[in-house]
Amino acid sequence: MIRAYSQRLTNPYYGQMQIAESERARAVSMDCETWEIHFLNKYVTTNNHDGNRTKGTFRRAAVIEHSQLKTLSQQSSSGGKEIDERILELIHFLAEASLPFPAADIYEYWLLDHKDESPLALIFSCTEAEQMASFPDHPEWTALPAAVLPVEATDDEKQRGDAPVNHRLEQLVGERASLYPHARWFTRRAHESDNFPALLVTEDWQEEYQHQLCQRYLERQAPRLLMLHWLTHQDRRRLELAAKSNVHEVQRFYPLYPEVMDKKLMNAMRVEARLRGSTEQEPSLHKRRDGIYYL
Repeated sequence: MIRAYSQRLTNPYYGQMQIAESERARAVSMDCETWEIHFLNKYVTTNNHDGNRTKGTFRRAAVIEHSQLKTLSQQSSSGGKEIDERILELIHFLAEASLPFPAADIYEYWLLDHKDESPLALIFSCTEAEQMASFPDHPEWTALPAAVLPVEATDDEKQRGDAPVNHRLEQLVGERASLYPHARWFTRRAHESDNFPALLVTEDWQEEYQHQLCQRYLERQAPRLLMLHWLTHQDRRRLELAAKSNVHEVQRFYPLYPEVMDKKLMNAMRVEARLRGSTEQEPSLHKRRDGIYYL
């Protein structure tokens, strides 16, 4: 039996991780171009209150390109290729699976606004209530660094030698959380979005320069934010428009978009990415191994 679901990869938010999980192994992917296979190592722990409990850790066992799944599945079915049965079970499933998988991380750990304790920025999320205790008590939000998400600086910012937009927004959020920040776990199911920032960090800022700083960061992050489930149509439309400046990332993450508002615009961006890909070198950022979930 394979359990298939997606989970936000934080902190910071990298995107929506796809996970196909059996009792013995799992396959995870950040963009559905490459799947990492992890084997589960189980062990037993003794607790004076709960008795013996079975736990496990994952270790990386293989990497498979998404384009190879159907071929490997057919070869193994005809006896033409020997593959570890733990991997084979996942290959057969992934070769026929529809993506993206449904979101399952309904337990959310939010940094709180110091003034009214409203949700300020998402720090962690998980799929099981018992997993919450395994996360650190860490009331600090982190922006995706400029090395992964470069936000273009203005001429004035370059002249002044300002820090990257990412870093400055991170500082603003930290200041709003105060010197003694607090965070809290919430349970939130589909479409229960009232009072929670839709794009995982508040967009409600009093000063115009603060608002603009936040918008520049979110607009640059649009190709990754479009992977989020349960966005309103209005938020998804504005993210699609913002993503026009980064068509290579749209092409990379497109298979994981749960919904598309403007299909004509999306198709145009993907065509542009393919045309530019034939004449331009692939962005080096795409060759990074983004954070992988090992919990």
